[in-house]
Amino acid sequence: MPTYDYKCDACGHTFEEFQSFSEKTLTTCPKCKKKKLQRLFGTGAAILFKGSGFYETDYRSDGYKAAAKADSDKPASTGSSEPSGSKSPDSAKPSDSGSSSSGKKGKK
Repeated sequence: MPTYDYKCDACGHTFEEFQSFSEKTLTTCPKCKKKKLQRLFGTGAAILFKGSGFYETDYRSDGYKAAAKADSDKPASTGSSEPSGSKSPDSAKPSDSGSSSSGKKGKK
């Protein structure tokens, strides 16, 4: 059930009303009791789908999934399909974690 916004043209009172789709629009202001109430146009609320089954990739065929898995398992021969920066520049260097900290202490 949606929530509707109302505003009274007589007294300026605004409020929200939780109503069914089948209920009639309110016409009497609850504050001043005059029949100058108007329902306002709202932006509405977004629909939020939770869980699996709501994405295009959830409905892929088994053949498509197998081909995608085979493509991802192949090693890149040119290296262009691998994003740049995925390898750390420190990964090519030998580990020197102990020598750098002890070298700084010895230079003081």
